[in-house]
Amino acid sequence: MTVPEFMSAKKRGVRLTMLTAYDYTLARLLDDAGVDAILVGDSLGMVMQGEPNSLRVTLDEMVYHSRLVARGVRHSLIVSDLPFMTYQVSPQQALENAGRLLKEGGAHAVKLEGGRRSVAAIEAIVGADIPVMGHIGLTPQSVHRLGGFRVQRDQKKLLDDALAIEKAGAFALVVECVPVEMAEKIRDSVKIPAIGIGAGVGCDGQVLVTHDMLGLFNDLKPRFVKKYADVGAAIAEAVDSYCREVREGAFPGPEHSFRS
Repeated sequence: MTVPEFMSAKKRGVRLTMLTAYDYTLARLLDDAGVDAILVGDSLGMVMQGEPNSLRVTLDEMVYHSRLVARGVRHSLIVSDLPFMTYQVSPQQALENAGRLLKEGGAHAVKLEGGRRSVAAIEAIVGADIPVMGHIGLTPQSVHRLGGFRVQRDQKKLLDDALAIEKAGAFALVVECVPVEMAEKIRDSVKIPAIGIGAGVGCDGQVLVTHDMLGLFNDLKPRFVKKYADVGAAIAEAVDSYCREVREGAFPGPEHSFRS
């Protein structure tokens, strides 16, 4: 999957799939399963680091996790998040940090939050031939200004942000926690793919945090997440069985041991 292929999916009527990964093992599994794009999200602050939000994630951490993901990917498009305060200071800062995610992290593209306020950053990054994915609606890095993880309903702002992102040169945008009707208006207003998360079925594709949809992370339970498997429960059951067998002397058995 390349950026041009990703962009053309909208015209071809092909709905795009995107999931998060933060390490080699999970990235390889997602890639082998055929997901179109893998997002190395700053959501790792919550699902990997146990933070209440993504604000403390650093660029060095994003570079590190992107590099791990890149080692496991053969086919999927890799998009890495620019974390909080790594692109807001100046367009030059945004460009330099985006470059690190590609050069050191192995990403194919970067994602940043914000609509009109992020136009200068997007233009600077795109001007260096680094593909940018936008992110509007609920922007998690704005959690304190928004008063929490809330549905966004300002239709004029949402449309203005989407159009500004497209004009600045982004190849796609994430639309998060927006009413279905508004998400469809955004989709119809831009030529680039609108990837939904909590924005209904009308978007050009969908993205979820993999740990949420696999039941690996239960600290937050967003309404928009469908749990496709309860891997967390399976892990707990496996560990329980392991502990019981070790304590009972049932493991390791003869088939797991060596003899002279």
